[in-house]
Amino acid sequence: MKVTDKEIEEFIKLAIEEDIKEGDHSSLACIPDTETGKAKLLVKQEGILAGVELAEKIFHYFDKDSSLEILMKDGDEMKYGDIAFYVSGNTHAILKAERLVLNCMQRMSAVATKTHEVASLIADLPTTILDTRKTTPLLRFLEKWAVRIGGGANHRFGLYDMIMLKDNHIDYAGGIEMAITKTNQYLDGLGRKIKIEIETRDLDEVQQVLAIGKVDRIMLDNFSYADIRKAVKMIDGKYETEASGGITLETVREYAECGVDFISMGALTHSVKNLDLSLKAVEA
Repeated sequence: MKVTDKEIEEFIKLAIEEDIKEGDHSSLACIPDTETGKAKLLVKQEGILAGVELAEKIFHYFDKDSSLEILMKDGDEMKYGDIAFYVSGNTHAILKAERLVLNCMQRMSAVATKTHEVASLIADLPTTILDTRKTTPLLRFLEKWAVRIGGGANHRFGLYDMIMLKDNHIDYAGGIEMAITKTNQYLDGLGRKIKIEIETRDLDEVQQVLAIGKVDRIMLDNFSYADIRKAVKMIDGKYETEASGGITLETVREYAECGVDFISMGALTHSVKNLDLSLKAVEA
């Protein structure tokens, strides 16, 4: 899902309200508001760079006349000492944008780096790495953007663009058959086609789903390798397959080798540590 300019602008407005409110008194106190300057985005840690395109939009929001000399693009491998870009423009605007740019880029680069690390382990296999909804509230669009930069793909963006019948839905609905039947009736009533995924917890539940059909993807949650291989054979390409549940760097390749179409990993977004980037003034 491509991020729109409107989404970015709304995000920046909320960030300004949180951080600046009536003014940046630190800059107002000691720097003339007509001053211009230049700064560099300095890399202080190895990883995959993400957020350059966003940074350019943030700087332009604060100063439409600012200019960026971009030396590295989103998705590039970075190492300590690299300079990703130079920004020139109104000094107050650069200082007001600084922390927002760094917070976003540090987070996005961490997610992109983790995703790249995982995706590289199965690059020769047809399985696709997916993120989840285990994201930071209000920063989901940035984190999912970073997943794409790192070489992964996005699962559903939210509760509105894909139906996911998880264990609690199934239990509350009265079982697998009722959950699937009610879901299809609901979509018929809406007159809409939304992709349906259903979670299964064992091979018996996989068999129940196969007996009913009317879904698009079957999630195999916390299955052993042996049971995933059996499930993939049972499904036999009739539906997409997704492995999920505690999958790590150490286990992702073995899960992929079981033949699933997708592997979803909450760890791409929920437990990464921000990478170290810095914006430093460049003397004239």
